Amino acid sequence: MPRRVLHIIDSLDLGGAQEVVLNLASCGSERFHHEVATLHGRGVYWDRLQQAGIRVFSLSPHKYLPLYLASIPWLLLRGRYDIVHCHLIPSNIIAKPLAALCGVSAILNHDHTNDTHRAENKILLALDRFANRFASHLIPVSASCRDFLMEHESIPAERITLIPNAIDLRRFTPGSTTKAEARQKLGVCPYGPVLAGVGRLNPQKNFSLFLDVAARLASRFPDLRFLLAGDGPEEKMLRSKASALGIADRVLFTGYVSDSRLVYLAADVLLMPSRFEGLPMTLLEAMAMGLPVVASRLDGIAEVVDDPEDGLLAPPDDADLFVDHVAALISNRELAADMAKRARSKIENRYSVERLTAAVESIYDRHAP
Repeated sequence: MPRRVLHIIDSLDLGGAQEVVLNLASCGSERFHHEVATLHGRGVYWDRLQQAGIRVFSLSPHKYLPLYLASIPWLLLRGRYDIVHCHLIPSNIIAKPLAALCGVSAILNHDHTNDTHRAENKILLALDRFANRFASHLIPVSASCRDFLMEHESIPAERITLIPNAIDLRRFTPGSTTKAEARQKLGVCPYGPVLAGVGRLNPQKNFSLFLDVAARLASRFPDLRFLLAGDGPEEKMLRSKASALGIADRVLFTGYVSDSRLVYLAADVLLMPSRFEGLPMTLLEAMAMGLPVVASRLDGIAEVVDDPEDGLLAPPDDADLFVDHVAALISNRELAADMAKRARSKIENRYSVERLTAAVESIYDRHAP
């Protein structure tokens, strides 16, 4: 009989951690049966998980109604899970102690991002350190996340296994749709180069800087267009800023795009000026789709991208270097194509979902009864 795994995550809104949960739940071996619980609401990944045949639970109608404090124990006792796999800080802090109280023998903590707020907020850091005492094993997605756990939370190295994020290469393969078809479906201008940004429209992703870079590039490349794919709390501010910069007619806000491959196919360069990251799925997806990437030099991004072999990096908030990097790729199509080809090869060799699921399942085997 397959061992039962419950993934608990704070929300199923757009995010890389949610994509990791989807990959683990839908691409693993038949030796494990996966279900997913979100602390509150539903989100865009609710339907994607159900379409993959994964049973999904919502533990509270919204985040400010903490019914999950009661519904987590109820679900754990009812479901008789062998493994509880927690994702993101709220789930790590709340669900791990409750899982231990319910007698779950294997409790995993997946550390997806190196948020500076966790180190600066002493209360949050103390809570995270306390909750990690209940973890059988911890899985950071990058070396920086691993180092944080060891240095700030005193987690012994033997309780940690670094497992980089990965993607399903059956989904993210260039050539399934033409650039013209992708642009038509998204409503993107059919001619000229396109600079894209993908992700939640929130402070972490720093799309305000994306627009600053876009405005400076707009004067140098009259036919350049800009695409922001995602939704979030900063959308109104970003739309206003695009108008103030005089580029509103050249920026397309698509909202959430369920098939992100269309964005990668429609674009010529992806710009990721994030303030902090773990190992963003958007980076891996774009590289797999053969889209040249310009990104912040931080955390897991710099662990994947070899600048200038298969991507270009700049310090966060260095608008000048972001502008120069994007301009170089737009001006030199041969350079961009060679970089994209090397990036695709790297993802195939190192970041496939098969590697991810095999590594995680080996940890399940060590800790589950």
